[in-house]
This record gives sequence, structure tokens and C-alpha cells, in this order.
Amino acid sequence: MQTGKINVQTENIFPIIKKFLYSDHEIFLRELISNAVDATQKLKALASMGNVKEELGDLTIEVVVDKEAKTLTIKDNGIGMTAEEVDKYINQIAFSGAEEFVKKYKGKTDTDAAQLIGHFGLGFYSSFMVSKKVEIITKTYRKGPGSKAVKWECDGSPEYTLTETERSQRGTDIILHIADDSLEFLEEHRILDLLKKYCKFLPVPIRFGNEKRWEKVEGEKDENGNDKYNETESPRIINNVNPAWKRKPADLSEEDYKSFYRELYPALFEDPLFNIHLNVDYPFNLTGILYFPRVKKNFEVQKEKIQLYSNQVFVTDSVEGIVPDFLTLMHGVIDSPDIPLNVSRSYLQSDANVKKISNHIMKKVADKLEDIFKNNREDFEKKWDDIRIFIEYGIISEPKFWERAEKFCLLKDTAGKYYTFNEYKDAITAAQTDKDQKLVYLYTTDTTEQHSYIEAATARGYSVLVMDGPIDNHFVNTLEQKFEKSSFIRVDGDVIDKLIKKDEQLPSKLSEEEQNQIKPIFGEIAGEANYTVVFESLSETDMPVQITRPEFMRRMKDMSMLGGMSYMGSLPDSYNLVVNSNHALISRLKETENEEDKKALAKQLFDLARLSQNLLKGEELTSFIKRSISIIG
Repeated sequence: MQTGKINVQTENIFPIIKKFLYSDHEIFLRELISNAVDATQKLKALASMGNVKEELGDLTIEVVVDKEAKTLTIKDNGIGMTAEEVDKYINQIAFSGAEEFVKKYKGKTDTDAAQLIGHFGLGFYSSFMVSKKVEIITKTYRKGPGSKAVKWECDGSPEYTLTETERSQRGTDIILHIADDSLEFLEEHRILDLLKKYCKFLPVPIRFGNEKRWEKVEGEKDENGNDKYNETESPRIINNVNPAWKRKPADLSEEDYKSFYRELYPALFEDPLFNIHLNVDYPFNLTGILYFPRVKKNFEVQKEKIQLYSNQVFVTDSVEGIVPDFLTLMHGVIDSPDIPLNVSRSYLQSDANVKKISNHIMKKVADKLEDIFKNNREDFEKKWDDIRIFIEYGIISEPKFWERAEKFCLLKDTAGKYYTFNEYKDAITAAQTDKDQKLVYLYTTDTTEQHSYIEAATARGYSVLVMDGPIDNHFVNTLEQKFEKSSFIRVDGDVIDKLIKKDEQLPSKLSEEEQNQIKPIFGEIAGEANYTVVFESLSETDMPVQITRPEFMRRMKDMSMLGGMSYMGSLPDSYNLVVNSNHALISRLKETENEEDKKALAKQLFDLARLSQNLLKGEELTSFIKRSISIIG
């Protein structure tokens, strides 16, 4: 028996490890099983080189909960350790890493400490976050002197014991005596959830308890004549040791990719649109599969679906900084040993390899999108409503992505036709160039509510784009900055003849004096706080009264709803009440002598304009309907 004191000057090291080693104590299980996998993989490597002569046998890692004894055990049949190796790797190297962490931690904030983690190889000592005592029983694969099994034991102080013991075959058992404040880790469902979370795709089989199921007994019936079933138990293997992203793309069918997607997201019922298989070995190592999901308008709920792994060990599903922000809407897996397991996100975001990985992923996504667009544009257009959010978001947020995406980003008009930027520019230049030679892009955010304005624009031969996505307010601003001598105006931003200003203008049937006589009537009815009354000399066939929303103020207010200028969002809605000075009903209003009749006609015209904009509701709508019936009657 050997007793000793771990060579450490810093007292009370374990409480500090317990508090600051990881943000979440459940990570201990990931660390210990990762160590067991490493021991098994090293054994396989030695065997492949001819350094292990015996049969390797069953290499399954086993996790065992004993609630009565209050222990949690991780067993592997890997290379094991000698007494000297236990002393070296557990008492010296691992603990010195812990001690160095504590020294660096002194005088730091908790946030600073989190950034230090990951540099010290503290995996094994994470076991003390949940344990009052830890035992290691291990037997080396080596033969001859010094190959006997040994037992290491420590209660969370620098004191330890190391004794010879019995173990029938090579490998290591880590036995955790769970502390009273961590008894949740003796619950089978808790451990099973953690194994599925962190170990789902580890390359060595992991067994945890038994799985019960019912098996049909062929040729036998019960007393009611129904098929007979027997309850059986079999070892529960919780992981897929050869996940799709570790296989060659040439060996995978489209159904294989979909099947793996369902394995990753069993709660999602829709298949993805398409996938990108990543496989890089220089200048960094990166494998993975990314999927384009079907994303509609409520895209925020889709985030945190990319799972980050390091050598098939789950790290996180919060990949901001590793994946460009606009691609965090994608689903799938990224695996890179160049991303350290236990570091803070701030460390990841400043790591040079991580930035290279981020740029590579963006390039691969752009390659895939351009390839589909070039080779099967019809299919690309069918998928456009689902993938546009990725592309628009990328154009807004990543200058490098814009350089690629401007070739395949599409615009869709109200007729359902798709155009690239250059195609659309060529299509509208002749009709939609204003008197200052600026190209005007008309758009709608709601084809139903803005139908009358769309109809007026298309009747003039203008094209109207559909921009009804959740980030299209930002996207429109970005395109205005990218396109030279261009502006975007929502189709209800002004009367049709003012949306695209031309040199010619119709003469007005009302003099300025007559307009000034009518203007106060509409001002009183509409309320001057929200409406500005203006007269325009429009066609006789245009509406007598229209309501428009000035483009600049409306756009600023819409953008404030998505975050930004909060003071703009608190401002009341502002509208222009546009009176068509050439319409017959406005001439009748001018000629009507009875003031009450004038107000009634003006009120009816104003309410008709509000109705067309979906602004007439509740009691006012009821009054309008009753008034309209009485007029007809």
C-alpha cells in the first residue's frame, strides 16, 4: 500500500474546482466517458501496430448506477494504467493542471476564470464536482512486472492511497461516491439523458442498463386468439458509433442523409431541403453535415439546432462565433478536434482556427447554393421561399457572402415570377426610371392588404416585388446601399403617379383657392394628429381619396419593431390623406352647399379610403356599414 500527499501547495483546491471548473456540473460524465473512449482508442491503435498480442474482446464502455451504494461507475476495457502511470497522470500531471488553474484563477473574476478553463487538462478532476470520494481501479494491458491491478482513492483532499487490488482483465473503473448535493446523478433517467446528450455518437459502444421490449412469439396465441408477446431485456447501447458525418459522401444515399436528420431531430417531422457534407483536413480538421430546414416566418425558434462535436464528443449547440450568424438557422453537426472541449464562448470567438472554420463553412454553403442555382434553377425557385431567409440574412450581415450571393439571390414579383438582381434591373429599367434617372423598385409587404395599390401599379405597367419576409425591412435598406442610383418604395407609400416621379403631370380641376376651402373639412374628419391632407391632380379613374404611408417614416417605425430606434416605435402612425382633385366626387363635394352634406360625403370618402387600408375597425366599421346601407336605400 502506498499513501501520500499530492504535490500541491494550494489548499482547498477541490472546492474551487467544484465551483469554477465548468459552468454546469453535468459535464463530468462527458469528461470521464471521453477519457474511457481515449483509453479504448489507444488500445486499438496499439493492437493495429502489433503491440497488443491478445484478443481485444468486448470493448464496450459500461455505465452503472447503484442507488443503494450511492455510486456511479464508468468501466472501460482500454489500455489501463500501472501504479507508476497512476502516480504520473493522476497525482502529478492532472493535479498540477488543476493547481495551475487555481493559481491563475486567484484575483480573477468568475468570467476570467471561465476563459482559463481548457488549458489545463482537468477532465478527470471534474469528477470531484459531484463526488465526496473517487476510486480508480485499473489494470494495464502490459504483461510482466508492475502489471498488477491497482486501486487509487481520494476523498477530495490532497491525501490519497494507492494499493494493489484485483481486476480480472485490463481496463479502468472510475467509481464516484456521489455527494449529498448531487444525488440527481443516481437517477437512471438523468444519466440516460446525459448519455444521449453528450455521448450519442462516440466511436466506442456505451452500455447503460437494460432496455425492456416486447417480442412476438412466433406461432403462439394467447387465450383470446391474439398474437403472444414476451417481455425481454437486452443491454441498452445508447450511441451510434459510425454516424453519417464520419462516412464518405460517396457511400451515402439521399435517404441516408434524411435518416440521419431524423436521428438528430426525432421531434421534427419535415425532411430538410438539402444538405452540405463537410470534410476538411487542411489547414484544420473539420467534418460534419449541415441541413437547410424548411424555415418559414417564425425563424427565431429554429436557432440552436447545430450541434458542435470534438472527436464525436458533444460540446454545445450554441455555435455563435463558430458558424456565421446567418447560418445558425441551419441544422446539423460540426465536428472538429481543433475546437477545444471546455472553453468559454468568448475564447472560441477569438480563436484563429475557429474564424477559419467559420469562413470555410460560409464558403461551402455559398458553393452549394450556387451549384443548385446553376444546375437546376427550377428546383432552386421552388425552394426559394424556404431558403430566402438564410440568403437575405447573409447578405445583410456578411460582406463576403454578398459577393457570392448576388449571383443567385432572387426577387419575386406579384405575378410569381423570379429574377436575379441583374435580370430584374433589365426588366424594369424602361418603365420604372424616374425623371432623375433613378431606378425605382416598388414592393409590397402584404399582397392582400395592399391589393388596391398593387392593382393600380400593375395597371400602369409597373412591376411590384413581394417583400413579406421577417427581415425584409432590413434587406430593403441593404439593397438600396448596394444598388447604384436606386430606391425602394412600398407600393402604398404614395399615390401611383408619385411613386415614380415623371416629368409630365395632369392639370388640376380645382384651383388652389378651392382646394383650401375643401382641405379643412377632411382635416377635421381625419384628425390632424395622424393625417396630413394633400391634394394631387390624378386621373379621373383613380380613387377620390387615398391613404398613403410616407416611406421614410413607415420604414423607420417598422425597423424599430425589430430592434433599434425604440423612440421611433413609440411615435404615432402617420399617414397622408391624398385627395384626388380631378375626381367627380371631389367636384361634387366642392359644389355641395349644405355643410352637413359636405361633411357626410367627405366622411364616407375618408372611411372608404381607410377600409381599403384595413384601418376601419370596431365601432367605426359598424357605423360605416349602417351609413352605406342608408345611402343605398
